[in-house]
This record gives sequence, structure tokens and C-alpha cells, in this order.
Amino acid sequence: MGQAMHNLAMMLKETAARYAERVALITSDSRMTYLELERSACALGSHLRSLGLGKGDKVAIMLPNCPEFVIAYFGVQKIGGVAVTLHTQSTPYELRYLLKNSDSLCLITQGELVRRFEEIRDELPLCQHLITTGAPEQPSPFLDIIQKGPFTIAIPELTGDDPAAMIYTSGLTGKPRGAVLTHQNLYTQSELLRTVVNSDERDIGLAVIPLFHSFGAVANMISPLRIGAGVVLMERFTLDGIFSMIEKEKVTYVAAVPRLFLGMFFHEKADNYRIDSLKVCITGGAAMPADFIPLFEKKFGVRIMEGYGLTEASPVASFSRLNMPQKPGSIGIPIPRVTARIVDEAGVELPRGAVGELILQGENVMKGYYKDEKATAQVLRDGWLYTGDLARMDEEGYIYITGRKKRMIITSGFNVYPKEIEDVLNLHPAVQESLVIGKEDLLRGETVKALVVRKPDAPVEERELLKHCRTYLSSYKAPREIEFAEKIDHPEK
Repeated sequence: MGQAMHNLAMMLKETAARYAERVALITSDSRMTYLELERSACALGSHLRSLGLGKGDKVAIMLPNCPEFVIAYFGVQKIGGVAVTLHTQSTPYELRYLLKNSDSLCLITQGELVRRFEEIRDELPLCQHLITTGAPEQPSPFLDIIQKGPFTIAIPELTGDDPAAMIYTSGLTGKPRGAVLTHQNLYTQSELLRTVVNSDERDIGLAVIPLFHSFGAVANMISPLRIGAGVVLMERFTLDGIFSMIEKEKVTYVAAVPRLFLGMFFHEKADNYRIDSLKVCITGGAAMPADFIPLFEKKFGVRIMEGYGLTEASPVASFSRLNMPQKPGSIGIPIPRVTARIVDEAGVELPRGAVGELILQGENVMKGYYKDEKATAQVLRDGWLYTGDLARMDEEGYIYITGRKKRMIITSGFNVYPKEIEDVLNLHPAVQESLVIGKEDLLRGETVKALVVRKPDAPVEERELLKHCRTYLSSYKAPREIEFAEKIDHPEK
């Protein structure tokens, strides 16, 4: 049983054996049982193996929330490979870096996203294989593979320390870095729903935040699939679509970023829907306005559990619990087998109530950044993960985030590092220098704003610079507004 303990490939196999006919994945027009999911993952794994891929090889997945994402993720686990999950908004410029840096040998993506890969394919000698899930009205090679079989596969010997996934997180230096998450990291996270909200196989979750996001992957895929729960997958969503899906599928929990819950609260037609199946909402990815939580709970009769995490912690590190007092504004207490401390600049633990940097230790802490020992050494010190977030802890061990030590913007739950955007702005021939800052926003938490100094005699307008940014950057990173300035005072200089 030792091998089965910390390994995602075996985890799905065991759930499928226990709950073969239970529905695992639900979309607006399809249902897939655990047995079908397990068989499809094995078939994809067999195909990847036939291409010569095996243990430790990287397979990039650039898909929205659809059954193919889940099949692809676990198909890669079946051969002991590493799933490199990429943002579906990645531009060719970003994709070139991500596929090259990760040493991905294969890309699995949607027919309609292939064009971005084709633009840069010649510059990626390692990435020889492309598997597409058909665009509307187009054939799907992916579907052919999972229907063909074989439907069982021999899983290689894996330990908890073997890498299972790699998720890119923006770096302070401007280039994203691949956080390597092991089977043990993610397997311990698979207990999340049971720990935080006492979930079981009768639960149905709604997956609206992307599965390529670390919180989405754990809360809406790995954790429900560990316990045999059902997952409703939504690729594109409107608030009406979310409410009607909760009503139709009798959804019991939603794990998402604060923006979604704020949207639900302010939605004029909320009262038109019956959502009494909903037991709990789990929020993470960004801070929820504290005074808003009781209003939401009163309006919908649903508890909100707030937590905290970061990609490097796979991602969840602390959470409030159903059976403990709620403290608005707090991110709860560390999850089991995770220790948190608040330390000063020298790494010395501070007394309760004092503000310092939050550091973490536990089975959820990543192995390191892929091929970047220097960056790894900056955040992993003496077995502790230095989060870069400022926090305090009260007498009962509840943690409160008070600010950020590092220059970073969180918009709709996604981390954005100003340096990456400044580098792109500074590529434009008319830009002399730039400074990117976060601007407070109720729905998104923060939005991205840029201050730009133009070169003398370079009459560039805001519209052109915004277009330039969108060419190189995923839309959530691109500035929403640009202000031209005569000079800029840089905060870190």
C-alpha cells in the first residue's frame, strides 16, 4: 500500500474502484462516471507511452475547464509524467518561454488554440508532439485516442518525492518560474475538502476557477476526485449560468475567488434561482473584503470559508473550519501537517500580534523552481517557505494577512508581478521607462495600472501601448489603464 499512498495515478484508480458508476464530471451536455474517467486516463497514458514518453517527462496542458483537462492531467500521472498546466490566455510570446523552459515534449490543447503553438513551433525542438481536442465542428484526435484504449495501464514505481505537476508563477525577476509540485505535495492537498468542510462522496462542486490555477486544481479536481464527489465543469460562465447550474445540478459547494462571490451577491436576478442545495463557499486566491462575508452569508444562507495559499505551497496552507469560530478578515489556522510562523527580517519568530513575514513548513511545500536554484534558495530556507506576505497571528493561532513584502498585484485571484509587465512595456520603441502598480478594485481586488514616461518626440497613445501589451501578455496581466508621466519615482530604488 506504501506506493499507493502518495501517488495521484493510484488515487484515481482507487476512487474508480470504489465508486465506478458514480458521476465524476458533469458539463452542460455530458456526464462521465469514475470508471469512464479512469479508463480514459489509462487510454491517454497508453498513447503517450507509445510516443516514447515516460516517467519524469513533461506534458503541457493548455485547456479550459472541460473533461479533457481532467483526463489529460491524470493520463500524464499514469505514466509518471509531469503535467505542466498552462493558462489558456498564454500568448505565443509567453508560450514559447513556457514550453522551452519546462522542457515539455508534448502539448495537449484545444483546436482553436493551436494557432498560437504553430507560430512558434519551429523554435521548440523538444516539443515534438501535439494532441488536440477538436474545435467545434472539427474532429478530435484526443477523443479518438481515449476511445481506442487500451483501458488499463501499468503505473511506474513512484514515490511521494517524484514530481507530478509544474505550475508557472510570475517571478520578481520578470520571467515566470515553474513551481515543481510532487505527488506527496498534491496528495496531502487532496484532503482539503474533508478537512475544511467535512465533504464526502455525496457532494457536488462547481469548478469555475481554472483547473490550470493551483487552487482550481486542488479544490475542484484533486480533492473532490479523492473522495468520490462530483464536479460540474464550466468553461465559460455568466452569473446567470452559475446560478442555474447550482440549481440544476444541486451543487453543494463552490470554491472560487472573491470576485465570483461578490458578483453573486450583487447579481440582480439572484432571487430567481433556488440554490438551497449550496452548503458552503470556499474562497481563496485573494483577500475577501471582511465586512462583506456576513452580508453574503445572510443573503444566501451559506457559510463562507476563507483560506490562504500560494502556488509554492501546492497551494493551500491555512483555512477557516466549519466547526471553529469564524473571525472575519482571518485566513484561519494552518491545515493539518503544516506549521506557520511570523518572523522578522532575520528569520526570528515574533510574539503573537506582531507583524512580520509569514513562513510555512509542511508536506505541501514545493520541491523548488524548475532549473532555478538561485530563485529556489531565496524562498526555501532551512526547510521553510518564505511567502513574501506580511501577517500577524493572534493568541488562538488565527492568521491575518496585513500586506505584501514583495511587489505584486493580485487581480481576480491571479498573481501579477509588475516587473514582467514593465519589461514588455519597455520593449516598445516609444517608452523610456515604466512603473506598474496595483489599483484597488472592489470586484477584482486590484487592477493593473501603468505609469509611462515617453521618449522625447515619441507621440505614442494609450491605445497603442495597451494593444502592444496584449500582444505579448495574457489579458489578465495587461494594464487596464496607462497614465503618462514626466518622471517616475521607483519604489525599490
